[in-house]
Amino acid sequence: MKNNAPVARIRYQPARGAGSLISPQRRHVMQAVAAAALATGLAPLVIRPRAAHAAAKHTLRILQWNHFVPGYDKWFDGTYVKEWGQRHDTEVIVDHVGIPALATRAAAEVSAQKGHDLFMFLSPPPVYEDQVIDHREIYEECQRKHGKPVELAVRSTYNPKTRKYFAFSDSFVPDPVNYRRDLWDEVGMKPPDSWDDVLTAGRKIKQAKGIPVGIGLSAELDTAMAMRTILYAFGGSIQDAQANVVLNSRNTLEAVKYVRALYRDTMTPEVLAWDPSSNNRAMLAGKISLCLNAISITREGENKSIPVTPDIWLTQALRGPAQRICLEHVMDCYVIWKFAENIAGAKQFLVDYIDNFRQGFLGSEFYNFPCFPSTVPDLMKMIGNDAKATPHDKYKVLGTLMTQATNVGYPGYANAAIDEIFNTWVLNTMFAKAATGDASPEDAIRDAENTCKRIFAKWRTRGLV
Repeated sequence: MKNNAPVARIRYQPARGAGSLISPQRRHVMQAVAAAALATGLAPLVIRPRAAHAAAKHTLRILQWNHFVPGYDKWFDGTYVKEWGQRHDTEVIVDHVGIPALATRAAAEVSAQKGHDLFMFLSPPPVYEDQVIDHREIYEECQRKHGKPVELAVRSTYNPKTRKYFAFSDSFVPDPVNYRRDLWDEVGMKPPDSWDDVLTAGRKIKQAKGIPVGIGLSAELDTAMAMRTILYAFGGSIQDAQANVVLNSRNTLEAVKYVRALYRDTMTPEVLAWDPSSNNRAMLAGKISLCLNAISITREGENKSIPVTPDIWLTQALRGPAQRICLEHVMDCYVIWKFAENIAGAKQFLVDYIDNFRQGFLGSEFYNFPCFPSTVPDLMKMIGNDAKATPHDKYKVLGTLMTQATNVGYPGYANAAIDEIFNTWVLNTMFAKAATGDASPEDAIRDAENTCKRIFAKWRTRGLV
């Protein structure tokens, strides 16, 4: 890690007689806090660690998404959280929401200055830097125990301007190319290796079979990731390493023209209205030939014995004119609000969670990859031989994607301006307008760059960029 301050150890008082993953010499008594009732329409999952008549000393409230792999939530809610609550004499309340609700829920909690102790985002949340604690000591404690985190985690949660860790990332999700091997074979194409291959094969498959490519062009998470993957592969980016806006470039123009050709020649207008699970559903229904997605598609197919699943293969990041690169599919980023009522417990929970991350990796069925690689020392062995997969080494490619994945904000760090651009779908709109002919590629890029410059100027004034 960079810019490390002296280590401040995480401390949390467990139940009397209960075990702790933090050594005894580093414990101190923490004043118990009572968590206020949350005004929410959610139906929370409440893990009650002790008998009904025995009230727990502490309360810890966590909000996170409904995981695309149900086995992960089953492990997290039913096993890990339950055991952790018992160990720390804590009533743990876990609320799950769908992806679209994360942003609105976070804004509501900040506005009310009241909510969850731990809040999980699926992309870096630097716009909330002033509302969260510095998560540095959590990183330092985990690094002391497990070695350095991957650079992807640091670039997704650290602000070099303020030298603050505005979030803590436990894991990220690789984003392989999912493609129909049978359809590619039928048109005489080798497995996709480049974006040119996708355009060439996509045209042939659509003409021969009427089956389109399925890459979103709408206001949603998967589109935001896919468009950045293509932009970076063509050598474009929103900012440079010094956080200067550089979107309007020859490389960006080539990327936008490519997506326009891809849409017109290989896709259908359905992608303009997709949500984050649309590509999953379309691929498993046999309605598309290729998409960018995590292994939630193939895992669902395996778990439900969907007939098309053996024909869905995975490959590494595709080569563009500039480089072979991809974005992570999602970046798990936990924040602890400054107004959280159990800050100490939230810190302890994250440290302990990293200690147990291998079980989380297994619970996610290889979906959540570790930001602290040493926590899953046998990762490569497991992904290279999976009993559910056809063939058994289908997921071996995820090991290559670990080193190819980059962050939102590449080639710089995630920052508040990048976050706002991401969550207001500026790039999604730029690519979609050019693809559909609502604007020329040049005009779409010019409009997007002007928006980006306004957003960067706003956050520079606030001192966060």
